[in-house]
Amino acid sequence: MNENFSFEQALKRLEEIVETLEAGNISLEESIKIYQEGIALSKLCSGKLEEAEGKVMAIMNRGSEQMEEFSVSQIKEA
Repeated sequence: MNENFSFEQALKRLEEIVETLEAGNISLEESIKIYQEGIALSKLCSGKLEEAEGKVMAIMNRGSEQMEEFSVSQIKEA
């Protein structure tokens, strides 16, 4: 597995693995090997989603603080 996969690349590879496992046309050993890869990709995707969620929350918090500062300054001016 490539640790430098983007979220989209990792998700695409994960989908390929699921399709391969569902088809059942590979050996048990190969199934276990790609299953392990799938678990690693799943963790990678989960981590990238958590990172993105953290960024979105930070943006929302900054926006909320700026809105509060704007509202407070408007009240003081009135």
